[in-house]
Amino acid sequence: MNKKLAAALSGGAVLMLVLSGCSDDEGNKVEDWAKTFCDQAKPQIQKRANAHQIIISTAADSKPAEIQAADSKAFQDIANADRALAKAVEAAGAPPVENGAKVQQDAIKELNATAVAYEGLKKEVDALDPANQQKFADGLQDVADGLTKIEKMDQAALAKLEEGELGQAMAKQPGCQKPTASVPPKTSGSATASPKPGSTSSDKGSDADAGTDSGTDAGSDSGSDSSGPSKKASAKPTKKSSE
Repeated sequence: MNKKLAAALSGGAVLMLVLSGCSDDEGNKVEDWAKTFCDQAKPQIQKRANAHQIIISTAADSKPAEIQAADSKAFQDIANADRALAKAVEAAGAPPVENGAKVQQDAIKELNATAVAYEGLKKEVDALDPANQQKFADGLQDVADGLTKIEKMDQAALAKLEEGELGQAMAKQPGCQKPTASVPPKTSGSATASPKPGSTSSDKGSDADAGTDSGTDAGSDSGSDSSGPSKKASAKPTKKSSE
């Protein structure tokens, strides 16, 4: 049943700061800024990776209440991480690039807005009735649709930071590298966690790895790797699954 959210996390760019590119000779100021930010961002990027893995690894046949609890916690964790990333951008100061102050302020604003949006998803999940499996599945589809929209915000949040020499400098920092989710696949009761997002070969993001939700949307532990949200939620559970 949670396949719809797993699919929403498995195709596009979800997490932040898995940056690509090589760095040439850059000024010390750019390197210093990148190190300052990435050192502070590292635990938040890891937190986001873990949260996305919780959603992805929640078994497709898990009970609605289990899915509800896992998704609710994951969305709040991502919201908290985004707020912390916004503070990290603020603490690092304006990056030493053209229009650095604007780049900084835009990133802070967009990260905080994304955090609010994730908290909105948490409220939607919390409001679902796990006792009615079909209605819960339909409601979860709405949540997945909302997730794909929020992921677009996530991708844009720190996009400017990963451009040019600043992005190249960040790409070299260990703190801004793609993390591996430290949350193991979840097994609950008789439900066994699916080893891949969506658990079926037909789902778009089934090839995502454990840390897939970390990719580069320029500044989210989300990135543009294939592990990000697939801009499309998976199909609603069939009546068979709801039964």
